Amino acid sequence: MKSTGIIRRVDELGRVVIPIEIRNQFNIVEKDPIEIYVNGSSIILKKFEENCIFCGNTENLLSYNDRLICPECAKKIGALENDNKND
Repeated sequence: MKSTGIIRRVDELGRVVIPIEIRNQFNIVEKDPIEIYVNGSSIILKKFEENCIFCGNTENLLSYNDRLICPECAKKIGALENDNKND
């Protein structure tokens, strides 16, 4: 992990302000969802990106039964369904 040298205090409501330089670097704007991860003693913030429920791909997603799936995984599922029909 690379240190930015920036230190922020947690306010009385538990909030921390992400500096504008970091928000610009990661294209984070007001109301963007942020995911929070814990890794050992570290807290990791990541801009949320919708992804395929199977492989994690974030491009060209399709919606199926209120879930997101990428074209590659959709093809694999289609192949499985065809194999099961032929048995």
